Amino acid sequence: MKKYTTLFLLAFVAIFSSCNGAKGDYQRGRIDLQGKWQFELDSLNEGIEKNWQTKAFADLVDLPGTTDTNKKGILNTKNDETTFLSRIYSYVGKAWYKKEVDIPEDWKEKNISLFLERTKPTNIWVDGKKVGSNDNVSTQQVYDLTSFLSPGKHDIVIMVDNGQSVPPQLLSNSHAYTESTQTNWNGIIGEIYLEATNILHIQDVQVYPDAKDKSILVKIKLSNPEKRGSPAKIELQAKAWNTDKKHIVKAISQDLDISKDEIEIKYTLGDDALLWSEFHPSLYKLKVTLDDGTGLCDSKTINFGLRDFKAKGSQFTINDNLTFLRGKHDACVFPLTAHVAMDLETWRKYFQIAKQYGINHYRFHSWCPPKACFDAADIEGIYLQPELPFWGTLKKEDDRLNSFLTKEGVNIQNAYGNHASFVMFALGNELFGDQEVMDNFVKTFRDVDNRHLYAFGANNFLGFRGQIPGEDFLVTCRIGGEEHNSFNTHVRGSFSFADAYDGGYINHTYPNSVMNFSKAISASTVPVISHETGQFQIYPNYNEIKKYTGVLQPRNFEIFRKRLEDAGMLDQADDFFKASGKWSALLYRAEIEMDLRTDGFSGFQLLDLQDYPGQGSAFVGILDAFMDSKGLITAEEWREFCSPVVPLFTTEKFCWTNNESLEGNVKIANYSEASLDGKSLYWELKSDDQQIIDKGTINIKAKENGLIDLGAIKPKIVSIAKAAKVMLKLGISDTDYKNSYFLWVYPEKVSIEKSATITITDKLDNGTIERLKKGESVLLFPNRKQYEQSTVGGLFQTDYWNYRMFKTISESIKRPVSPGTLGLLTKPEHPIFADFPTDFHTNWQWFPIVKNSYPLIMDRMPVGYKPIVQVVDNVERNHKLGLIFEFQVESGKLLVCMSDLNAAMDKPETRQLYHSMLNYMNSDNFKPTTKIGSGALTELFSPFAGTSKVEILENISYK
Repeated sequence: MKKYTTLFLLAFVAIFSSCNGAKGDYQRGRIDLQGKWQFELDSLNEGIEKNWQTKAFADLVDLPGTTDTNKKGILNTKNDETTFLSRIYSYVGKAWYKKEVDIPEDWKEKNISLFLERTKPTNIWVDGKKVGSNDNVSTQQVYDLTSFLSPGKHDIVIMVDNGQSVPPQLLSNSHAYTESTQTNWNGIIGEIYLEATNILHIQDVQVYPDAKDKSILVKIKLSNPEKRGSPAKIELQAKAWNTDKKHIVKAISQDLDISKDEIEIKYTLGDDALLWSEFHPSLYKLKVTLDDGTGLCDSKTINFGLRDFKAKGSQFTINDNLTFLRGKHDACVFPLTAHVAMDLETWRKYFQIAKQYGINHYRFHSWCPPKACFDAADIEGIYLQPELPFWGTLKKEDDRLNSFLTKEGVNIQNAYGNHASFVMFALGNELFGDQEVMDNFVKTFRDVDNRHLYAFGANNFLGFRGQIPGEDFLVTCRIGGEEHNSFNTHVRGSFSFADAYDGGYINHTYPNSVMNFSKAISASTVPVISHETGQFQIYPNYNEIKKYTGVLQPRNFEIFRKRLEDAGMLDQADDFFKASGKWSALLYRAEIEMDLRTDGFSGFQLLDLQDYPGQGSAFVGILDAFMDSKGLITAEEWREFCSPVVPLFTTEKFCWTNNESLEGNVKIANYSEASLDGKSLYWELKSDDQQIIDKGTINIKAKENGLIDLGAIKPKIVSIAKAAKVMLKLGISDTDYKNSYFLWVYPEKVSIEKSATITITDKLDNGTIERLKKGESVLLFPNRKQYEQSTVGGLFQTDYWNYRMFKTISESIKRPVSPGTLGLLTKPEHPIFADFPTDFHTNWQWFPIVKNSYPLIMDRMPVGYKPIVQVVDNVERNHKLGLIFEFQVESGKLLVCMSDLNAAMDKPETRQLYHSMLNYMNSDNFKPTTKIGSGALTELFSPFAGTSKVEILENISYK
C-alpha cells in the first residue's frame, strides 16, 4: 500500500512540478515542519502578557498531533461520564508550539508561506515579532512570512487557541468542536510546511466542468502580475489518470494580458472525454504551466472530474442520468485519535466500506472534512455534502457569528470546489432563526461558486416550515406541520416520541410494504432528502471495549456493563446485543424501502451506518464506531435493499392465512446507469427448509430509469397447512440484484376455545391463588390498568437514538415518553412456539402482540431467571422485563402473558400465538421449573419503586 500511496501522491495531490524554460527547470521549494516542536501549555492565559514568543519551552511534542495524542493537558479522572467517550487528557485554552527553521540561501527574494493544513485559531510570531492571526477551522491556514524569513536560522512560534477564539455557538454543538465525536482538540494536524515561490506565481486554479459540452472553464489567479515579463504564456494539459481508459487531451496555450491577474480559459476535452460519477469516477489531472517570458516559470496540477450534478424536478441527475442518494451521516467519529483523519488511505478505506453497504453519499453534519476526504471521495465515486461548522440559531444582529460563518463558507468553496465529489453544500444542522440570514449566506456562496447545489441547512426548523424559497434541495424529516396524530407530511419512517405521534409510521402502522412518502413530497418543488433516517438503538456490544487503544476510553461502555451486572443480567449482554441488533437491521430495511418505493424521491441520509459515541451514547449503527461490522447483517444482505437497483415487493401485510390470496405488486427502483429493458424478474416463495412453494417470472419492459412497476404477483399458499415462516425471493436476470421478504402463513381456523383444564383470567386474586394451590393450570392476562406502576409500555421498534436524551426532551415539551425498550429476546426452541414460528428477536408478526403489551418489571426475581419472552431494556434502566413467562406456584402451573391478545384477535398472528400457548399448556411440555410462592407472586406484581433516576440530557434543537 505504501508504494501505491507514493505513486498516488505524485499523481493526485496538488503538486508543483517543473517546466522547461530558458533557464532550466524550476520547482517550488518546501521545508517540511513535521516532527518535534517545543511546547508549553498556557493554562493561566498569561503567555501573551509575558511575551512567551521570546522564551524557550521546556517540553516537546510531535506535530502533526494534538495535546491528546501527545498526552498533554489535564488527566481525566472522571469515571461516571456516559454522555460520550472519555478523553484521557483534556485541555481547553492556549497552547504554544515553537520550532527553529533554517532558510536556505536560494530562498532569498522568494515569496515564503507557512501552511497549516488544519488547526484551531492561531497567532504566529517569527523571532519574537508578531506576524498575524488566523481563525480558519474548516480549511488550511496560510501565513505570508516573506518579510520575516531571510536566509539563516529563525524561530517560529505558533499559539493555538481552542478556547473562546471562535463564536461560542460552535464550541458545544458543531462537530468541528463537539466532545461528542472528534472533541475540542488543541494542536496542528495534517501537513505543516514552509513553501517558497517566485514573486510571480500561480496563486489559484479553479476548474468549472461542463459534462454536456465536454469542456472545462479554467479560472487562474496570478500573484503580482506587474512582475511578469513579456511575452508571458499559460499552458493547459489534461490527462485522465485513474482509469483503464486512457485519454490525453491536446495541450493549449494562451498569451497573457499583462493588465489582468485573473484569466479564464475554456478547454475542450473532446468527444472521448470521460465522465465522472459513482459508477465511473474517472478523474483528470490538469497541469497549468506559467512561463513569464524570462525562463522562470511555475506550474500547478489540479484534479477534476467532468460531471454535471443537477436537480431535475424532484430528483437529482448525474450527467443527465437519474440518481438516488443512499447516504450516511458523518459526525467525525475517529475513536483512536479524537480528531479527523488527514490521510488518504483512511478515508478511502471508510468509503470502500460504505460502498460495500450500497452507500454513495455522505453528509457531514455541521463540519467540513479535509482535502484527503475529498480526494478519496473523488476516487471512490461518493457524492459529498459538507456543511458550515454550525448548529443553532442565526440572527441578523449576531455580526461575529455571521462574519465568521461567511468567511468559513467562502473558504470551503475556494479550497474544495474543484473536487468532483463536492456536489452539495448546506449551512449547518437543524438551524433556526432569520431566513434572510440564510438566504444571504447562500447567495454569497453561489456568487463564489456555482458548481454545486445549495440548501439553507439540514432539517431547518425541524421541517415544520416546509420548503423555503431559495434552496436547490431540501434535507428534512417532514415537509410542513402534520395533521394531528398523523404522519402526512413525514419523509421518514421513524421518529422519537418527542417528534411525532407514537414514534411515526413504522412503530404505529400495521406492518406492510405499501406505505410511502408520496403525499409529503408533493409539497416540494425541489429534491427532498430524508434527514437522519433510522436511529434505531442497538444494545451495546461490550466486546468492543478492547478496541479502544487510543486517546479515548469507553468508560460509558464500562458503566453500562456494570449497571447490567448489578441488575443480574450480565450473562445476557450478548443476547441483548444480537436480538436488538438483528431487529434493528430489519427496521433499517423497512425504512430504506419506504424511501425507494416513493416515486420521485431523492434519497436519504442515515443516522447512521456506524455508531455515534456522543449525545448520551447512541449505538444506532450496524457498524461500530470504527466502521467495523457488528456481525448483525452482512454487507451483501444490506445491499439487497440499499443498491443502485432494488427489487421491491409491495403488499398490504406480511401475515396471511392459507385460505387467502397472497398478493402484492413487484416494483424495481432502478437508479443505475443502465436500462433493465429486456431482462426478467424472477420470484420464488420458499419454505423455511428452502423448498420452493411457488415461483414465477415477469418480463421487464422499461427503458427509463426510476421506479418501475411490473404489476401484481399471487404466490399460492393454500398448500401450507401448518403455521410457517416463508421467504419471498426476488431477483433480476443476468445481474446480482436481489431482495427478500419474510412472510408468515397460518391455518385459516385455529382453536382458541377455553379448555376445561385451564383457567384463563385477568385477575391475580384469591380465587386464582386457590386454583393454583389446588394444582390447576392458569393462563393469566393481568389487567393492564391495575398494574401500570409495575409495567412499562409496549414499543414495537427499538428505542430512538437513546432513552436518556429523548426522555428529557419529551418531558420538557410535555409529550409522551417512549417506553424505551429495544425489542424482544425469545427462545424459538421453546415448546410454547411449536405452533407459532419465531426468531430469537422481534419480527413483523409480533406487531399486534407487542403494541398491546405492557411488559412486567421483574427485577425482584432471582439472578438467572429468564422469561420465555423477554423485552430488552435500555442501558439507563436495565429492568428485567417479561412479556411471556411461567412459574410453578404452590402445586399449580402458571403462564403469564403481558399482552392484551383479545384486543387484536382480528389478526391471524395473534390468534396463532394464543392457540400455540394453549396447546403448550395442554401438553406434557408445560412443566415450569421456577417455583414461586403465592406471596412472592403477589409481590412481583406490586408497584415497582426501585427505578434509578435517569439524568437530564438536553439537545440544542429543542431549547
